[in-house]
Amino acid sequence: MSHFDSDGQAHMVDVSTKAVTSRTAVASGEISMSPSTKSSMMAGENRKGDVLGVARLAAISASKWTSHLIPLCHAIAIEAVAVDFQWVDGPQDSSARLVCQVKVTTSAKTGVEMEAMTAVSVGLLTVYDMIKSVDRAVEIGPIRLEQKSGGKSGEFSRSGSL
Repeated sequence: MSHFDSDGQAHMVDVSTKAVTSRTAVASGEISMSPSTKSSMMAGENRKGDVLGVARLAAISASKWTSHLIPLCHAIAIEAVAVDFQWVDGPQDSSARLVCQVKVTTSAKTGVEMEAMTAVSVGLLTVYDMIKSVDRAVEIGPIRLEQKSGGKSGEFSRSGSL
């Protein structure tokens, strides 16, 4: 399948003849910040409120809006979205890392990889938005597909993931 027609013009891939199957995708990404920013977040001291609660809602919402953001992405009825944040410990005095993992599930004719990666991206951007006033040195990335299942292409699992 291609996003280009015989004349080389961009178009949406025709999935009308594909079978509806159960499809799942898991994506992850991380954001690095100063240890003091992590401490203030964990203590609930952020003046903008519950950083991870707001970021979770942003990620869920973003998964449902993916087709509005990615021009050739199909609109898919999302059946479930799970968003998880976990702190990853590093060496003393290094940056603090927060991992966002999103699992998106549907029954459709095309996959939900883009929805999962969009959700991770927006979730992490929301964390940045809520902490940028105290830590401008924040870094986001990498964002990547960890697993997918369903559809003609079958299973994918990144080596060493999850």
